[in-house]
Amino acid sequence: MKLLVSCLEPSANLHFSQVLERLERATLCGIYGREFAKYGAPAYTSDEFSAMGFAEVVPLIMKARRAIKEMVELAKDCDAVLLVDSPAFNIPLAKALKKAGVKAPITYYVLPQVWAWKRRRAKSVRAVCDNLAAIFPFELNYWQDANFVGHPLMDEIMLRKTSYAKTGVVAFLAGSRRAEISRLMPVFREVAPKVDARKLLVVPSHLTSRVSEIYGDVSGFEVVCGTHEALAKSDFAFICSGTATLEAALIGTPFVLCYKARAFDVWLARKLVHGVKHIGLANIIFDFMGKEPLNTELIQDEVSADALLAAYENYDPFKFEKASAELRAYLGHGSADNVARLLAN
Repeated sequence: MKLLVSCLEPSANLHFSQVLERLERATLCGIYGREFAKYGAPAYTSDEFSAMGFAEVVPLIMKARRAIKEMVELAKDCDAVLLVDSPAFNIPLAKALKKAGVKAPITYYVLPQVWAWKRRRAKSVRAVCDNLAAIFPFELNYWQDANFVGHPLMDEIMLRKTSYAKTGVVAFLAGSRRAEISRLMPVFREVAPKVDARKLLVVPSHLTSRVSEIYGDVSGFEVVCGTHEALAKSDFAFICSGTATLEAALIGTPFVLCYKARAFDVWLARKLVHGVKHIGLANIIFDFMGKEPLNTELIQDEVSADALLAAYENYDPFKFEKASAELRAYLGHGSADNVARLLAN
């Protein structure tokens, strides 16, 4: 099978890696991580499109337009197309593929979050995609033609906290993008001396050679890779918004979500996003389940050393233990097998 892939984010590449393991004799082209180069040289690597916030996205617009044109040409010689997340790029790509008459069926995996904003996108995406792979059960309320395939983290997370006896370890996750790291690390550095524990700063493996450059002074932390392992051994975690919050919830690690962005980005998001009360995926899922929020969310000026320490000192481990079990039961199973079947058919 020759497969055109569009994975612009580290999380997309991680989800795709599980699918790729289940495909027979796949040859790749398109946009994806360097780790998949043995299956075919990418036209672009994912890190070329890394950005956070509207100001960082703008310079990438012209590159994205060129990339879409190249992807359309590549797709003409492919058996299937897989788009993973990143709707700002992948929806225009899907439209361009259909307009060009590409015959390869298009599968969209990790669908646009129409339950939060731009619900009108559902109709346009259905019109240009052959397979819609939903990862949350509640998404079927918004994507009537979708298949619930399961959540990718259920394939990827092999660890779960089995004891809440104190380990004397806490984890700090400041993210993988320069902008979010630069905003959170000063607060984390202020918090760290006030926490009497072994302090793990969890960084993505692709940034380990540039920790000082990107994270600044890390002398108060033990730098580690391996998010799941770090979370499983930690009593508590301070986490930027993103997939890591759901990973912590599934593992069962108590945490506080910390979100700091440009004021304009937050203002615009509040104007555009409707129908959700929370930022973190775990809290959003619990809301759709009709349950109380799992964790504290601190946004913008709320992200202070005092607030983070209060969340750390007042968490309820038994609440997280119960919630983790409920969340796993709700999500049910992993998605890689089902997505691989969609691509093969």
